[in-house]
Amino acid sequence: MKTLMLGLFLSTLIVPSCCAQQAPPQPPTESIKTAANPTPEQQEVINLSKTKWDWMADKKVDSLETLFDDRAMFTHMGGTWGKTQELATIKSGGIWYKKAVVYAVDARIFGNTAILLEDLDLQAAVGEHEVTNPFMVTEVYIKENSKWKLAQLTFSHLLRPVKMNGDKK
Repeated sequence: MKTLMLGLFLSTLIVPSCCAQQAPPQPPTESIKTAANPTPEQQEVINLSKTKWDWMADKKVDSLETLFDDRAMFTHMGGTWGKTQELATIKSGGIWYKKAVVYAVDARIFGNTAILLEDLDLQAAVGEHEVTNPFMVTEVYIKENSKWKLAQLTFSHLLRPVKMNGDKK
């Protein structure tokens, strides 16, 4: 009888915990923070990235052609392509990167490789449509002959709302 009572007692503890529904895990919400004191090499790559956004806004294809490695890949919401297609897209206005507002940037150097993460809002004209999207942009640079070359640029759409004000300039 004691064994039966102990069994019933234990089953009342075990059954509810195994049958309880658990909420699905929430996606991570951690974001990046800009370092207060980047190293000179980190700052060099951060500055180069800012210049790249300016060149993209101004459609300076010749400057970008020098910056982009010949084997570079560009991953957008609509596909992935190489340097030739990216430059052609910029030159034709297929995507016009009008304005990038960077809220935080994390630069990490691994030998001759730099990886930048940028939390930004991007105002762009895609075809005839103007859009503004929040992105986490990943840029990978490789240092060759003392110069940084962009090897990869990836846009990851963020779930957060756009922070950029309504200014369309």
